Amino acid sequence: MTNNAQFWMFARKYGMLIVLILFITVLAFISPQFFTTSNFLNIGRQVSLNAILAAGMTIIIISGGIDLSIGGLVALTSCLCAAMLADGHSIFIAIGLAVLVGAAGGFANGFVIAKTNIAPFIITLAALSVFKGVTLLFTNARPIPIDNDTFGQLGQGYLGKIPYPILIMLAIFFIVYLVLKKTKLGRYVYAIGGNEKSAILAGINVPRIKMIVYSLSGIAAALTGVLYASRLLSGVPNLGTGFELTAITAVVLGGTSFTGGQGGVWGTLIGVIILGVMGNALNLLGISAFYQDIVTGFVVLLAVLFDRFIYTRLATN
Repeated sequence: MTNNAQFWMFARKYGMLIVLILFITVLAFISPQFFTTSNFLNIGRQVSLNAILAAGMTIIIISGGIDLSIGGLVALTSCLCAAMLADGHSIFIAIGLAVLVGAAGGFANGFVIAKTNIAPFIITLAALSVFKGVTLLFTNARPIPIDNDTFGQLGQGYLGKIPYPILIMLAIFFIVYLVLKKTKLGRYVYAIGGNEKSAILAGINVPRIKMIVYSLSGIAAALTGVLYASRLLSGVPNLGTGFELTAITAVVLGGTSFTGGQGGVWGTLIGVIILGVMGNALNLLGISAFYQDIVTGFVVLLAVLFDRFIYTRLATN
């Protein structure tokens, strides 16, 4: 490997980590309130739930796919969990059913994508509408309140000074890391994302892997929905709008390529933190939240352009 190729490989792997460190350093000088333990824990708490979505999206994008339906599944599972608790069912049954529905929704996406070869973008966009429509129908577009303080601890409680959602997020990221790096499924995911035709010729059951991958994304969405229901003590029908964009942004910022076959979940965590730090900084600096969507849009564009630039440089060298 040439020196140029090594440089661009390093840039792809560690570029965003360096950006994050520089970003934090600059903000520490600009705003004294930023560089505090309480503020960092607040950032972690704010990003932890959407980070779980991004972990599921990482697997999808590495496999060469995309899932735009996750926001709809978050709303559906959040309201389903709330409805079960409101009807007097146990916490375990409510969470279990929500996760089962999330897995089923993801499996349905994977099944249709695998069997029809229609672009995942189209299938999951249609699924987003279906999930949101079902949620609005069974809730009558009204929030479902939850009167269960024990359940509320899941999204609001602390272990010492660390919020439970941060611990849950880290546990899920570690599990996804093990799946991607230490299992046969993970190797198949990278192989399919790298070259699907070669994966088929190598004897990999590509349709089966796609169904599993989208099921995992559905489970991640369901867990996010459950945690939002716990944090808000309510199932909110319009929850999840724009969540898919945030997840995709974090994944791409973390160095996972849209072309598939490359990337990892710890890079996604860095991407999540960058977005969280950016939003927190805008708030501390008194910049309107309306501008944050504009900034996020530009960040997505820059991340994709950076990914394409690195890909071109690596191909050249």
